[in-house]
Amino acid sequence: MEQRILCLDVGTKRIGAAVSDLLGITAQGLETIPNKGDENNLKAVSALAEQYGTDRILCGLPRNMDGSEGFQAQFVREFASKLRDAGFQVRFWDERLTTTIALRTLIEADVSRKKRKESVDKLAAVQILSTLLDAGGWDRAKD
Repeated sequence: MEQRILCLDVGTKRIGAAVSDLLGITAQGLETIPNKGDENNLKAVSALAEQYGTDRILCGLPRNMDGSEGFQAQFVREFASKLRDAGFQVRFWDERLTTTIALRTLIEADVSRKKRKESVDKLAAVQILSTLLDAGGWDRAKD
């Protein structure tokens, strides 16, 4: 049986979370976790992973348009290292433009500014996970 993939859009203020179905075909948004420090974030992610029966975590990796990594990518890699230390399998997927796409989707749906702020990270996580699933799934992600 396949295992679900938990996807995180890790930011300094919020962490968007999405999960795949068991067949690895679709991605569903779960929640937006307020970033309250590594210990709290690890507890929240661990609870989601346990709820969905997975140890696979995909982290969106923010890259600059030229493909290079900046401060935010390093921030994500440091959190991913803590996830690995907690026993999770962690892989990365390019997240360039996913927040922009998510924001445009919410604007086109006429979602209020407040609601957009609450859901853009979750929708970005769905976008990241969907692109991975469309590309062939977990085995396509980078360690």
